[in-house]
Amino acid sequence: MNFTNETINITELPKFEEVSFLPLHQDYWKIILITNFIFLLVMGVGLGFFLFFSEESRGYWHFLLLVIVVLISLSVIVGKLSFKKRGYAFRQHDVLYKSGIISETTTIIPYNRIQHVALHEGFLSRMFGLASVEIFTAGGGDSDIEIPGIEKEQAQKIKQLLMTKLSTESTNPSSEND
Repeated sequence: MNFTNETINITELPKFEEVSFLPLHQDYWKIILITNFIFLLVMGVGLGFFLFFSEESRGYWHFLLLVIVVLISLSVIVGKLSFKKRGYAFRQHDVLYKSGIISETTTIIPYNRIQHVALHEGFLSRMFGLASVEIFTAGGGDSDIEIPGIEKEQAQKIKQLLMTKLSTESTNPSSEND
């Protein structure tokens, strides 16, 4: 058996940047807003108690109000940008998920590396009929990809697709060389 290790022409590799990513469901934006509002409400109440019980800081309530308005504005802007930058795609041999505002990250997992797939519904997601698909590979406790904001029915179909690919890959080990 002769060993060969030919050089690959990287200009001929498929470009994941050309993949058409599916956006998250529009209702997921509402979940982001609600989550941010709850967080900022808790922060505002905490700062309010601090100002109320601290006599020397009572004169700073104008500053507190300004900080809260700025935080809410930033939260909405960053949340919307983050929401618009997220997307997912399924190709013949792999699944892709992209996210990030300043630094965009695209995670690509080949089907033959998937170990486990989970469907997750949080309280707010359930209220809007949404779910997250979590994809796990070997070697970690956390999911490698979590695709949030998918309609529950669509998420169940995606989970079934991945489970089918998982069982196909495990029964056909030669597909790893395709």
